[in-house]
Amino acid sequence: MTESTKPKLVGINHVALEVGDIDAALEWYGRLFSFTLRGKGERNAFIDMGDQFINLTIAPQASAGQEIERRHIGIVVDDRSRMIELAKAAGARMVEGPFLDFLDPWGNRLEIIEYANIQFTKAPHVLRGMGLALDKNEKAKRELADKGMAEEPAQ
Repeated sequence: MTESTKPKLVGINHVALEVGDIDAALEWYGRLFSFTLRGKGERNAFIDMGDQFINLTIAPQASAGQEIERRHIGIVVDDRSRMIELAKAAGARMVEGPFLDFLDPWGNRLEIIEYANIQFTKAPHVLRGMGLALDKNEKAKRELADKGMAEEPAQ
């Protein structure tokens, strides 16, 4: 199979995080983030992120207090200025290092990234639907331009 015949990666529709208790996970994540619940069942809950979502799913091996890092997810937020305070208040175990990382009660490592600082870009109509008006910093704009993905100037 040649590179031109392989499917191209386009993005991520959702990520599943394993938790030991759906209601406890919704309560814990609700202490950190403002979100809309897309849906909830006995073994799953779905947290909306505009055109993407997080699937919280029951896993037998995931129990609160376990705090063994098994998975890592980068979560993009509009403003991360209060994240350390909120994470500590929720009982998260902070992870040493150059990034804002911490573990949820089920061992999921969350890296919190501010939208302005990264290449990942929501379409303007998706941001509008989410009630957000966000922009990229100059470094992120330059990184996108270097890939030929710069935003076209308004005409």
